[in-house]
Amino acid sequence: MSLLNRLERALGRFAIPNLSLYLVIGQVFFWSTSFLGFFNLERIALLPLAVREGEFWRVASFLFLPPNYGPVFIAFAWYLFWMMGSALEGYWGVFRYNLFLFTGWALTAVVAFLFPLSYATNLFLAGSVFLAFAFLNPDFELMMFFILPVKIKWLALIQWLGYGYALIAGGWPTRMATLAAIGNFLLFFSGEIVHRVKTGRRRMEHKARATAARASDREPRHRCVVCGKTDLTHPMEDFRYGDDDRCYCSEHRGGAKSA
Repeated sequence: MSLLNRLERALGRFAIPNLSLYLVIGQVFFWSTSFLGFFNLERIALLPLAVREGEFWRVASFLFLPPNYGPVFIAFAWYLFWMMGSALEGYWGVFRYNLFLFTGWALTAVVAFLFPLSYATNLFLAGSVFLAFAFLNPDFELMMFFILPVKIKWLALIQWLGYGYALIAGGWPTRMATLAAIGNFLLFFSGEIVHRVKTGRRRMEHKARATAARASDREPRHRCVVCGKTDLTHPMEDFRYGDDDRCYCSEHRGGAKSA
């Protein structure tokens, strides 16, 4: 039995169903209270220095920090996170989806404490959910601006390029947060990625062998009687027939009519 199956048997009863929905509800609540002026979102952000001074709730509360978007875009972001998270929960099961999110949370929190004066973000955790959904459903279409259908695999590619740029041009807090998100993704998908690479390689090798077999089954139209070159093995060769009606390549031919 795999480690993941053993963990599920031991801890599965503690898994939280509809976790994506609860996270969205929490973010909606804190965004609303902040929008109305009743709450300062900085109080739930993950600042390691503040945690060291006793504000331990920040380690978990930063998961409820809403994205810094306008009302329309933030509503769309919440909808996508809920939709994709629910799809992953349905695909993996409650426990494994919980484990995926909590692994991303743990990696993000650990990385944050490497930079105690910098605020951590949960955007990379949400990004890992997006990448996981795109990996499993590459041909799923999103309506960009509610008009243009775009396959999610191309949006995921853009996000991967953005992560690459963050690793190259970002500060160390951003770089490490990016690695935490990528690490979360790779922990769950590295085996599948390796399998797909091997399968693709075998498919290409099989196609090459099939193409070579089809080529070998064809009979050449021209074959040099001296060296054995054919129009299949040397398609650019200029074959000619001599006065004896035998075929010669350009290296061995005698004067004759053109092939």
